[in-house]
Amino acid sequence: MKKLILTIATITSIVCNLSAQDNTTDFRNKLTFGLKAGLNFSNVYDSQGEEFTSDPKFGLAAGASLSIPIGTYLGIQPEILISQKGFKGKGKILGSNYSFTRTTDYVDVPLLFLFKPSEFISIVAGPQVSFLVRQTDVFQNATTTIEQEKEFQNDNVRKNVFCFTGGFDINLKHIVLGARAGWDMQNNNGDGTSSTPRYKNVWYQGTIGYRFYSTK
Repeated sequence: MKKLILTIATITSIVCNLSAQDNTTDFRNKLTFGLKAGLNFSNVYDSQGEEFTSDPKFGLAAGASLSIPIGTYLGIQPEILISQKGFKGKGKILGSNYSFTRTTDYVDVPLLFLFKPSEFISIVAGPQVSFLVRQTDVFQNATTTIEQEKEFQNDNVRKNVFCFTGGFDINLKHIVLGARAGWDMQNNNGDGTSSTPRYKNVWYQGTIGYRFYSTK
């Protein structure tokens, strides 16, 4: 028991000393790795004017990032995220009200360029490639609920979508609060022959993360 107490006391002392020495808040010149999670607020749009109405929905977002400094004020930040997007709709069919919800699960890979005007804020923008891995459609009316899930092995729906995203990070030492907006630059329906509705995703994203940094 005495050895256990002594070990705990020693570890506590070491952690306290390290915390006291770690006074920096300016990580702009450091290589950092971060984990984050949050929410998407997504919808869809069609720049070609097809008749299509939708409402936004919430989805989960989580992933990791690597911030590579190029001097104090510039840098590059590749990320990888699991990101839920989609939309909701409602209407009437044969005099009966119905609702429709589509959830699309993507792996998002943005390559962000960083501008770091101060130690507390980073402005980010850059291209992104999104890989569609799953789609869930839920159709509901007064009497029935139909759920359909696809993994897109042979469907003509576009599975790799080029996007653009931008926003900012608020840096509070190890804690990072992130805000992003993004939109697809390509339609979802491949070469146009798919029967799925033609649209592009648009989303707003808020995350909270924790970052680790190199001591070198």
